[in-house]
Amino acid sequence: MIRGRMLIGVVVVGLGAMLLGWLVGPRPVRLGPDTVGDVELAASVRATISDPDGYRTLSIALVEHGTVRFAGLGGGVEPATSFEIGSVTKALTGMLLADLVADGTVRTDELLKELLPDVALAAPTIANITLDALASHRAGLPAVWMTSSGQVSAAGPYAGQDVGRLLSSVGGTPVTDPGTVRYSNYGMALLGAALGARTGMSYPELLRQRILQPLGMAETRFHLDGEPIPEPHADGSTVSGRATAPWQGSGYAPAGVGAWSTAPDLAKLVNAILQGTAPGIAASTPRFDAGALAPGRRIGYGWFTDTTSSDPARDITWHNGGTGGFRSFVGFDRAAGRGVVVLGNTDRSVTELGKGLLVGRALPDRGPAGPGGLAIAVTVLLSLGGALVLLLATLRHPDRLKLVATGIWAVAGPVLAYPVGAWQVVPWLLWAVGAGLSAAALMLAALRWRWIRTYRGRWAWLGWLSTGLSVLTAASAVATFGIR
Repeated sequence: MIRGRMLIGVVVVGLGAMLLGWLVGPRPVRLGPDTVGDVELAASVRATISDPDGYRTLSIALVEHGTVRFAGLGGGVEPATSFEIGSVTKALTGMLLADLVADGTVRTDELLKELLPDVALAAPTIANITLDALASHRAGLPAVWMTSSGQVSAAGPYAGQDVGRLLSSVGGTPVTDPGTVRYSNYGMALLGAALGARTGMSYPELLRQRILQPLGMAETRFHLDGEPIPEPHADGSTVSGRATAPWQGSGYAPAGVGAWSTAPDLAKLVNAILQGTAPGIAASTPRFDAGALAPGRRIGYGWFTDTTSSDPARDITWHNGGTGGFRSFVGFDRAAGRGVVVLGNTDRSVTELGKGLLVGRALPDRGPAGPGGLAIAVTVLLSLGGALVLLLATLRHPDRLKLVATGIWAVAGPVLAYPVGAWQVVPWLLWAVGAGLSAAALMLAALRWRWIRTYRGRWAWLGWLSTGLSVLTAASAVATFGIR
């Protein structure tokens, strides 16, 4: 029986937890009104954005005929604020190849085995891939191919993938349709490792010496394998507000892992290309048709080139990037003498925004990517499922082991729903309701505990086993994906 006072206590605890959940629950992100830097540029950026939902802060640099203008939107963004730039680094890797070709250090038709002899023994097919095929994504290599790092996903997908692990993975790497453009982080990583092997330098140091230092790009740096992130830096998140860990893994640095920069620093790169003075500038020359990857697009060494629909005579050369909680875009229009850098610290794309700023008008933008039905279902299940199961279990007088097993998930569910939930679509009030139900269910279970016994029959060991597995699974899930 549930006595009146007991029921009142359960309700009060549930309502209190619900109120607290409403105050501290998850919130989807939205670009704030604060602005620093060039007010006119900031206004142009806001006019180009179709929907501010999904952005937290934006760092923008606009280059026009040698002049650089900066604007920071959303609050807390200064010119020196670093962002993860992700695959924008691939364009730098392409320029590094072009620069080394220009002074005769390597040849574009040189085979990978000539720079990495050990690859010839482990993977003869990969050993015969040329450097220019790697730089233009025509090697037929998969997007990613790596050995197990033993890291949990909270540390980022590339954690533990140093150069040694990268090279040890070539033996089992498939090659499909060589000569066809297939975007490959793995291929670009191998290219960087090969260039480093030829010069006897690590990829970050080689890039610094050959590209970054000549351009005065002191704020473009790599922070890998546990190194601290530069200050000041933006914190990354998903559009639903979940904080993300910075990506680490030195083997994939040439593809964009661990690379950080600022908008003004990347504007130095764009300005030098527009002025024709950047080392490795030949990498931005389109050489190959991207084919099915993007009809009408051409690719050089790392750089993509598109023809604008508004003016077929105008080409936009660009690259974008994305990590767990950051998006980036760097592009330029040689004919107009105009270039743009856009850096954002959520997983909402900034590519259409960057292209829109280049052509001087807003381009169609789908807004923040919406979650699928499965993500929505998981959000609802994690928020409410554990509490409802515990309530039913408590009212049906189970044994204590079952009560513990269900009680663990009444706690773990909301803890997991907070960071991984699809809160850009699911009303965040649902999380507060789930927190209140969980608290009420736990209170009720505690009050009824003394009237519930532990099963001691022949199969009692199964109860202990299932409870132990439930505890371990919940603890592992919370440690991996829980609130950070």
